[in-house]
Amino acid sequence: MRRPGSRRVLLSVLLLVAAASVTSGQAVAAEPAAGSPVAAATGAGAGTPAASSFDLHAATEAWLAKVPADKRASSDAYFEGGYWIGLWDFLYSVGVFWLLLSTGASAWMRERAERLVRVRWLQAGLYWTQLIVAWTFLQFPLSIYEGWFREHAYGLSTQTLGSWLGDFGMVLLVNVVLGALLYPILYGVVRRVRAWWLWGSVVAAAFLMFVQLVAPVFILPLFNTYTRLEDPAIRGPILSMARANGITVKDVFVVDASRQSTRISGNVSGFMGTERISLNDNLLKRCTLPEIQAVMGHEMGHYVLHHNYKGSAFFALVIFAGGLFLKGSFDGMVRRFGARWRVGGIGDLAGLPLVLLLFLTYLSLITPAFNSVTRTLEAEADLFGLNASRQPDGAAEVALKLGEYRKLSPGPLEEIIFYDHPSGRSRIEMAMRYKAENPGTN
Repeated sequence: MRRPGSRRVLLSVLLLVAAASVTSGQAVAAEPAAGSPVAAATGAGAGTPAASSFDLHAATEAWLAKVPADKRASSDAYFEGGYWIGLWDFLYSVGVFWLLLSTGASAWMRERAERLVRVRWLQAGLYWTQLIVAWTFLQFPLSIYEGWFREHAYGLSTQTLGSWLGDFGMVLLVNVVLGALLYPILYGVVRRVRAWWLWGSVVAAAFLMFVQLVAPVFILPLFNTYTRLEDPAIRGPILSMARANGITVKDVFVVDASRQSTRISGNVSGFMGTERISLNDNLLKRCTLPEIQAVMGHEMGHYVLHHNYKGSAFFALVIFAGGLFLKGSFDGMVRRFGARWRVGGIGDLAGLPLVLLLFLTYLSLITPAFNSVTRTLEAEADLFGLNASRQPDGAAEVALKLGEYRKLSPGPLEEIIFYDHPSGRSRIEMAMRYKAENPGTN
């Protein structure tokens, strides 16, 4: 379960080449009252019925019915508004990149970098620094609306404006450093080989994989504080589930995500001795032990099923296809507008906004396919989590909490196009199917 800004982090990293997920007192699982609609549909309070007598549809609808109509309407409005936000993000970004090219600002930044330093790899880093600062400044009105005003309007943010601005500045600093590492290498390769789209894609994919692997351990702690979970009643079951699934860690960490939002989340990350299990303090404060187990089972599923590596391999394919898209479109744009923009070939630093504009267009075109792959991985982790935690009711409760900002019951085509996670309805239905086939689970 990715933190709310993860798509923006991933887009930032892809924009760097063209990452991320962080993420809980003990409570007794709340059982539906005997005779309630949920109890009648799920068999709570009277033992779990055999699968043949379990009404999967009724059980799913009973869980969904627990959400008040006004809460459901607010969640639907927030999530559906995100469809338009995505469109405006794309159009606004295209406009910013086009502005930097058409006004000659990009060429001016390249010339300034060349005047200030003689070493070409330093020129690439300095040009990137100017570009990302300009892009961030021009994007700021949309960023603050989406990240602060809109989140507060829907009761999802807990940050003061000053705190939000601090995080915003840190994101800029991280992007400066990452780009200063990447672009000297990328442009060094692009300028030296004819098959620039192929070898440039190799460099970009390798860098993206590196960032995805190190971000949870080395980058995300820049934004939040991680402390060891001390409560043995919570830590013990989590570590037991981890050991049972081959995850060799000795501690569980808590991240203070409540300083930023009300969302619940968890994460299992790291490699080569840096493995870490973490969950955010909202998960501890808002969820029962079965719900926490359900969430952490899901996160362990991502780790055990090697989704980081599978996801990175998929992103690499996306980047390679994007390289082909750039190969077929960049030169044509330069032939038409290059003289006006003072942009030469692909090796010209001043052409980077065009590279990013074209790559962003490509990413927007493949959004349904991109979402379908990530949604499939999330569904696999859901199923793993059910088998690991054996807490289908906990998983259903979590789906309702995630439904505070995700539309619970979309249409089939809507889910395919816009959802990078299974919908709440799909997740609850999976949990109830597991419950029907595993008598004795709650």
